[in-house]
Amino acid sequence: MISAGDFRNGMTFEMDGQVYQVVEFQHVKPGKGAAFVRTKYRNVKTGSVVERSFNPSEKFEQAQLSRRDMSYLYQDGDLFYFMDTESYEQLPFSREMLADILPFLKEGTVCRVMSYKGEVIEVEPPTFVELEIVDTEPAVRGDTSNNPSKNATLETGHVVKVPLFIGQGEVIRIDTRTGEYLERA
Repeated sequence: MISAGDFRNGMTFEMDGQVYQVVEFQHVKPGKGAAFVRTKYRNVKTGSVVERSFNPSEKFEQAQLSRRDMSYLYQDGDLFYFMDTESYEQLPFSREMLADILPFLKEGTVCRVMSYKGEVIEVEPPTFVELEIVDTEPAVRGDTSNNPSKNATLETGHVVKVPLFIGQGEVIRIDTRTGEYLERA
């Protein structure tokens, strides 16, 4: 058991049958009245963020999340198969579970899979991925207005904005947190 007074960023706890992760916390001691802990926490399963104040003595069960690296193998219909890089166990994940990371997923991508009590709750892609551009329009000579960019279709089918000098067949680095172009690879 942990108390709200022991909260730290990144800590996970269980409350009302749900698993939450502390995003921000602040111990507040007002001039009058009792101290409290102002907390911003995220539901690990749904991703929703809530702000709430707790009494520092409130107790919660600490949630132990297991994290393991898994490599994406292939897609079969609406199922995407991943292999544990240590035990070589293969697990299928649904399209709905992977909806946020599908634009960055190609064969061989190693993702971090988080599970709680044997149930997979989140699949995190690497922070940066390198993908090839399969289609982009040619740059128009003289088009140098403020911050010019064009659309480029990646090998995964995702479309990103890239600078005019980037061409078809080039490999670029993408930030998976924002989905934006960073640089040539």
